Amino acid sequence: MTDPAQQDASQSKAFVIDWEASPTFWQPVPANGYIRNILNSTTTGGATSFSMSTQTVDPGCMIREHVHDHEEELFFMLEGEGFARLDGEEFPLKKGSTVYIGKGRRHHFINRSDKPFTFLVMMMPGGLDTFFERIGRPRKEGDPAPEPFARPADVNKIEQETVFGWVDKSFD
Repeated sequence: MTDPAQQDASQSKAFVIDWEASPTFWQPVPANGYIRNILNSTTTGGATSFSMSTQTVDPGCMIREHVHDHEEELFFMLEGEGFARLDGEEFPLKKGSTVYIGKGRRHHFINRSDKPFTFLVMMMPGGLDTFFERIGRPRKEGDPAPEPFARPADVNKIEQETVFGWVDKSFD
């Protein structure tokens, strides 16, 4: 008889992915910057739905306030400084800061500095990577940043079809 733990291990994967191998997408206003979609449950074949990305937010820009009704998020600040506004309370972020956001919690990220900031984002269950791809424009390593561009005309539909509940409509 086969040990169930061994059977699960034989059907799962283990691998390393190079940074440059991950698809990246320029992001529209108000965040600007870009997203690197690193992994998700489709690429790993894993049993747990998740998405893992990095997001770089340009100086003076932000991720508008929003809620995920069914998802939890983890953020780990890799570079730069910024602010997280969680349920209306503002917290400073610096390299190494970690943020957890449970289902249904309002959150908003702000870059008031003169340099970009970058964080690692984990969402469970996944789907954030699909949103980033659908609203963004393909990016190649080394390409100059495009002029700021508007969100797609159907952004509200894209939000509803992916991972968003309530979203601040001030920037539509």
